[in-house]
Amino acid sequence: MRGPHNIWRLIRTGATFQRTGAMGVVLDALNAPPALRIAARVIGFPFAWLGKKGDTSLPPVTRAITALGPAYIKFGQILSTRPDVVGPALADQLQYLQDKLPPFDQAVARRMFEKELGISIDQTFSEFSEPVAAASIAQVHKARLAETGEAVAVKVLRPGIERAFRTDIDAFHFSARVIEWLLPSTRRLRPTDVVEHFESVVMGELDLRLESASASEFAENTERDEGFVVPEVNWGLSGRTVMTLGWGEGIAANDLDAIRASGLDMDRLGEHVLQLFLSHALRDGLFHGDMHQGNLKFASNGDIIAVDFGIMGRIDEYTRRVYAEILYGFITRNYRRVAEVHFEAGYVPADRDVEEFARALRAVGEPIFGMNATQISMGRLLAYLFEVTEKFGMETRTELILLQRTMVVVEGVARSLSPDINIWKVARPVVESYISNSIGPKALLQDLVHTVRVLARFGPRLPELAEAALIRQSEVHQESDRARPIRAMSYVALGGGLVLAAVWVSTLL
Repeated sequence: MRGPHNIWRLIRTGATFQRTGAMGVVLDALNAPPALRIAARVIGFPFAWLGKKGDTSLPPVTRAITALGPAYIKFGQILSTRPDVVGPALADQLQYLQDKLPPFDQAVARRMFEKELGISIDQTFSEFSEPVAAASIAQVHKARLAETGEAVAVKVLRPGIERAFRTDIDAFHFSARVIEWLLPSTRRLRPTDVVEHFESVVMGELDLRLESASASEFAENTERDEGFVVPEVNWGLSGRTVMTLGWGEGIAANDLDAIRASGLDMDRLGEHVLQLFLSHALRDGLFHGDMHQGNLKFASNGDIIAVDFGIMGRIDEYTRRVYAEILYGFITRNYRRVAEVHFEAGYVPADRDVEEFARALRAVGEPIFGMNATQISMGRLLAYLFEVTEKFGMETRTELILLQRTMVVVEGVARSLSPDINIWKVARPVVESYISNSIGPKALLQDLVHTVRVLARFGPRLPELAEAALIRQSEVHQESDRARPIRAMSYVALGGGLVLAAVWVSTLL
């Protein structure tokens, strides 16, 4: 599926942007140089007729993206939260993609519900509304349980969405391979791995049983987070293509006029959104991976209600500590330590100069302090960071892609609520709290206890492991060096003593 036939889809993508007028809008938003604008016009104009027409009632960029399919829509959703990167006009157009896409017929949703669960929808619900939100992969209906009268949200996948999404992803894979072939310098960014990671994350969104499990786990982790609500999953009314959970009543986070009229403290909301995300990522290692305005509501009491748990991010404890140290280094302006952490984690090749890297990081971080968001050009900042990574040979860390992307999205949400927010000041107490609990003497003791307990599990297998090690050593070195098995036996005996000591210590803990 990832062959040259995708060339046609790539041509049609460019042609669609040309035909809908989106090409000029995008180039304007990105402040493209005149030469690129002329080249795009000369090359694209003859092929414009090959592009999709789209919905002529929509703005150009939204019209092009919705015509191209769900994967493009997902990408547009991300950009919609970054007016500082794409410009306010383009960001306003892209916000349409979050939850206002054309819905499919209610009758289709009702049939899918009954087919999935094998029950009558009329007997299950006393009310079942027309779609209240429609996104790239699914749409939501508000319903009321006939038995209890409880209001619930019923999420139903779009029919045929999996096949459509695979077609888009297929073209992305082909594009990544072509880019790596034409531009070898991009291989350090591992575009093929990036697309594979994106595919694995989004394809998981197409099984609502997994989303139900994620919502349930997320609710358990955050039940003590003041001012944060995750609606409860109704497992009896959920399946692969249908998900039912409690209804969260509130103002959509992208309805800024309604939020202002409600009297809610928008500055506090912006800070709370950012701090909650960092807390979930660092404390729990499980965070909402699609935290744009369309997936957040604000209750009348100021509570933040999260919805849509199809994309959840996970990071292990070691990565969390690295991430926290990097953040804390920037917050405290300790660029030398930030550089050292990059080297210790293997993010930068060991043959590079740590002092030079620290100086480059200082050039990135210093302009941020003492400035509010309206004075910072995130576009220029990201461009300089890219130059730094290229200079020092950093590769794209696929395990951090979702974390980095979501951080950008959440920052965009926070800035839409509070344009003057200082992200470093807001992040500092969360990061400091994590540092104090996870990096230091207390954390070291916890790590040692955990290590001992893990080693203790191998106690019953110690004789088997020792015998296997001796046999391997004997077979490899029998002819050349008969002394090595004896040394191996000593090492095994030492290891056995350590394991037995671990077992003994674990019984005392």
